[in-house]
Amino acid sequence: MKYKDYEKTIEPKRPLLKNCIKAFLVGGFICVIGQAISTFYMYFFSFTEQTVGNPTVATLIFITMLLTGFGYYDRIAQFAGAGTAVPVTGFGNAVISAAIEHRTEGFVQGVGGNMFKLAGSVILFGVFSAFIVALIKTIFSYIGGAS
Repeated sequence: MKYKDYEKTIEPKRPLLKNCIKAFLVGGFICVIGQAISTFYMYFFSFTEQTVGNPTVATLIFITMLLTGFGYYDRIAQFAGAGTAVPVTGFGNAVISAAIEHRTEGFVQGVGGNMFKLAGSVILFGVFSAFIVALIKTIFSYIGGAS
């Protein structure tokens, strides 16, 4: 107990409100960029609101991977904290960071084998969750249509 009290006295106080504001602003700015990309695709490539999501997400992930590869995204993440981790850009950063970290082990075992450590679980649970939601929706639409 004495150690915890001592630790509290020497631990620097975190500016919680300031960190929340920075995360909100940077995360919001990422969302504004995503909206601009969506609008661009809808205007120039005739996507609809229903079909523009996939290319927008792919573009955001690609931009994040480029920024991570050149070392800029880590600086942004250091400043914004969770503001860069919560949007889909955090996923892109996690995938490419694992690949960069293990590049010395070679392209197949290093980059290829480690790139999807995080992405694999995200994809697995995303697909499983989508299956469960679709199953529930199908059951409810069947029950609703049978009445």
